[in-house]
Amino acid sequence: MSEKFPMTAEGFARLEEELRHLKTVARPEVIKAIAEAREHGDLSENAEYHAARERQSFIEGRVAELEDRISRAQVIDPTKLSGDTVKFGATVRVVDEDTDQETQYQIVGETEADVKAGRIAVTSPIARALIGKAVGDSVEVTTPKGTKAYEILNVQYV
Repeated sequence: MSEKFPMTAEGFARLEEELRHLKTVARPEVIKAIAEAREHGDLSENAEYHAARERQSFIEGRVAELEDRISRAQVIDPTKLSGDTVKFGATVRVVDEDTDQETQYQIVGETEADVKAGRIAVTSPIARALIGKAVGDSVEVTTPKGTKAYEILNVQYV
C-alpha cells in the first residue's frame, strides 16, 4: 500500500504549478539546448551537451517525484476542521516556558514547510509533540540545543 502525503490545498497547488512549469517550459528548453549542443560536433568533449543532459536528468527526476507526490496527496482543508486539539493544518500559538517567548506555527505537509514563514512539517519534532494535545497542555520537544518546554496557548483552523 502506498503512503499518503498530507498537504494543504495551497501546497498541492504549488506542486501542480511546479509540475506544469517543468513540463511546459523547462523540458522544452532543455530539449532545445541538447539539440543545439549536438550541432557543435564531438559530444565526448562537449561541455554544453553534458550540462544540458545533466539538467534534463534533473528535470525528469523532479517530474517523476512531483507526479508521485501529487498522485499520493491527501489534501486537507484546515478551514473545515475545528476543535481545541492540535491536528494537521492547525495554527498553534505556543509560549516557551523558559523565555516566555510566543511563537505561532501552522502544521503542514513536508513539501510545504517553511520555518521562517511559521509553517512546520507534520513530521518535525515540534509538530509530533503538539499533535493530539490541547490548549493549556505543556509539551516537551527535544531539539539539537536541548529539551524545550512549550505551553499551548491557542489552536485555530484557518
